[in-house]
Amino acid sequence: MFAALRRQYLDILDSIYIFNEHRGYSSLDRVLDAVRRRHPEATDFVAAVEKHRADEEKHYHMFRRYFELLGYKPYAVDKTCAHIDRLIRLTFGCDIDGLDTDAVIASDDLFNRLCRVIVLTEQRGMWQVDKLLTMNFIREERALFQLFKVVERDEPSHWMPYDDWLKEHGGRQASWRERLADAFVHKSLILYKLPLLFLNPWLKRRTDWQHESDTHPVGALQPA
Repeated sequence: MFAALRRQYLDILDSIYIFNEHRGYSSLDRVLDAVRRRHPEATDFVAAVEKHRADEEKHYHMFRRYFELLGYKPYAVDKTCAHIDRLIRLTFGCDIDGLDTDAVIASDDLFNRLCRVIVLTEQRGMWQVDKLLTMNFIREERALFQLFKVVERDEPSHWMPYDDWLKEHGGRQASWRERLADAFVHKSLILYKLPLLFLNPWLKRRTDWQHESDTHPVGALQPA
């Protein structure tokens, strides 16, 4: 029975992760659009965002392969499990799909706020992966442990370029309100959403893979 509960917990945890990885790389198309249009001369920054997107897509497909080897699909979690969406909603008043890219491009304040949200999200992800890698139930699942080691290796490059950009262009660091919003999203996911999913006997698995409905299935948006 313990083994079954452990498997259930891991499947839910990994379902949240694969959803967030897909949500991450598909959302970064909008970020790339904003960066390319606002700062076309910042080629190093654009390349860093492109790498961030590519890594998120790589991680998604690694989780997909992990589930394929298990012989089933992830659970059908939704945007209430997406850290970036919930943090964007708390700081911008909408989720990432509703973000007005033109307004972000036109405003230093909004563009810098978007960079700060990404920094907070990716730093939180790095901290969480570091914690998971110390846990026995992750270390005992060798394929999953190796997967998270890849994520751990990639994570610093997912927030440092945005942090450097803010420092180099006079953008302020995250405010206490933004940090509080990040902490609230994280705690609610760990202490409320994940246990709620674990205890839900009607939780269904996906019947497809997220990437099958991607608007841009290969690579990121091209420059405008």
